[in-house]
Amino acid sequence: MKLLRVGPPGAERPALLDQDGTLRDLSALVDDIDGSLLADASALDRVRAAAGVGVLPALDATGLRVGPPVGRIGKVVCIGLNYHGHAAETGQATPAEPVVFLKAADTVVGPDDTVLVPRGSVKTDWEVELAIVIGRTARYLETDEEALAHVAGYAVAHDVSEREFQIERGGTWDKGKNCETFNPLGPWLVTADEVPDPQALGLRLWVNGELKQDGHTSDQIFPVAEVVRYVSRFMTLYPGDIINTGTPAGVAMGQPEPKPYLRPGDVVELEVDGLGRQRQELKSA
Repeated sequence: MKLLRVGPPGAERPALLDQDGTLRDLSALVDDIDGSLLADASALDRVRAAAGVGVLPALDATGLRVGPPVGRIGKVVCIGLNYHGHAAETGQATPAEPVVFLKAADTVVGPDDTVLVPRGSVKTDWEVELAIVIGRTARYLETDEEALAHVAGYAVAHDVSEREFQIERGGTWDKGKNCETFNPLGPWLVTADEVPDPQALGLRLWVNGELKQDGHTSDQIFPVAEVVRYVSRFMTLYPGDIINTGTPAGVAMGQPEPKPYLRPGDVVELEVDGLGRQRQELKSA
């Protein structure tokens, strides 16, 4: 299924995109697309059944905002330097273990919402990523099979980053990763049954129509299953938590001088195979 949330910020309602591309209202069946729903197999089965018999009312998508596909996110876990190509372009060694950092859940916005360039920023960068959405509480997972069984689905994420704040201002990466609007997510949560192999997905990103990133999840240093298993050893993952799994080569930081960092007025578009497409216009904070 392709699950999503539509409507104004803070007032989104649950919806489904059916096989014909028609937007369907789920409000009569579920309160929201969130951890509670994702952990409830019977509720998800009811949604599938209703979609299969065509009883869900259609929604007019004209002018309707698409919000983040998951509500009430507990945490956003991010994996850094997780593509061989990206590590190489930034001149860094391949990590022996996953690099883990956190983004605040309030950085998450809709896939087409405005992204704000922070005040004083000169190095705002782009990063297309595959996002994992957790569906079952995960603690100390031992096998890849067990890890994948805890995945509810996948989505497109844009891990926007301010490189000066991240690297040159001391301390951890948090300052360059947690600016407002720095994690567009969606448009859909595509359930795991529709993504049989998360290591077989292409990722692409354009800036002002120019292709900047053209990668593939097969280039990940730590595949999806290993990432979920690894993270579960250090923190408990709850239904509705998000894991951003890293970005392929092609970021501004990895390009020759003068590096083409983002500016207000730029338009970024990105997509992951089968998971939909995002578009953001950048404006000043």
